[in-house]
Amino acid sequence: MNGVKTAAPAEWPTLLLLVACYGSWGIGTTVLWQLFAPAGFLLVVLAITLHSSLQHEVLHGHPFRNRMLSDLTVFPALGLLYPYGRFRDTHLAHHQDERLTDPYDDPESNYLDPGIWETLPRAVQFALRLNNTLAGRMLLGPLVSAVVFLRGDWDAIRAGDARIQDDWLMHLGGVAVVALWLSQAAMPVWAYLPAAYAAMSVLKIRTFLEHRAHEKARGRTVIVEDRGPLALLFLNNNLHVVHHTHPGVAWYRLPAIYKARRDYYLAKNDGYRYGSYAEVFRRHFLRAKDPVPHPAARGRSGA
Repeated sequence: MNGVKTAAPAEWPTLLLLVACYGSWGIGTTVLWQLFAPAGFLLVVLAITLHSSLQHEVLHGHPFRNRMLSDLTVFPALGLLYPYGRFRDTHLAHHQDERLTDPYDDPESNYLDPGIWETLPRAVQFALRLNNTLAGRMLLGPLVSAVVFLRGDWDAIRAGDARIQDDWLMHLGGVAVVALWLSQAAMPVWAYLPAAYAAMSVLKIRTFLEHRAHEKARGRTVIVEDRGPLALLFLNNNLHVVHHTHPGVAWYRLPAIYKARRDYYLAKNDGYRYGSYAEVFRRHFLRAKDPVPHPAARGRSGA
């Protein structure tokens, strides 16, 4: 870990942010929705987005050393769709840096095997090309990810994977907590569902270019030197190569670590850097960053 300390016994910045997250979500679904529904909707979107970022923080060992206690802090399924246990397991598998972007070994890869790509109908290829622009990723990305994820988990459950089935059963308990709250809250379900989708769209801004296909594993992970609201909402995960280098370090320590060794990290990732999310929008809102077929895939599709 290069002398960088990991989790403290209890991390108060994260705990306070959890309180702020749930408080904002509660206010957005009740008082603010009644006062001015668009403002309530926006606050709920931001709270669900932040909750997902906090789930990412928790799966990396925060805010407590006790895993069960930490998991309980993000138990309510504010985003509705993804079981926390599945997010934890797939994301930790993603942290095998030598496998980053591999369409088979990296569960968070957006690339496809070229052999698979060539067999897809043209309409699907068009949709996936659109999904490789930032505008398309925000519009279609949550749907594309959900379809792929749900189909994969359903197949695994049908094949007898008890662990995935248990994760889904636990997740349904978290959804029930949210449903119980909404049954008494001012915000109706018909408004909450698009808010959850919009939160996933915001998260796609972060994940859109976190990794690229590169011959060296160390050159695959981005730095976005943004210090604005999105950086806070993403818990500094825009400094992504720092996070991958020190995955056990808390979110609030990443900026100082990056600042102290900026040249090192930019050399490490071969200069894969953006100055801000505004730059990301300018360069890629309507223009794809990458092709969909992985340029160096190993062709295990058999095609």
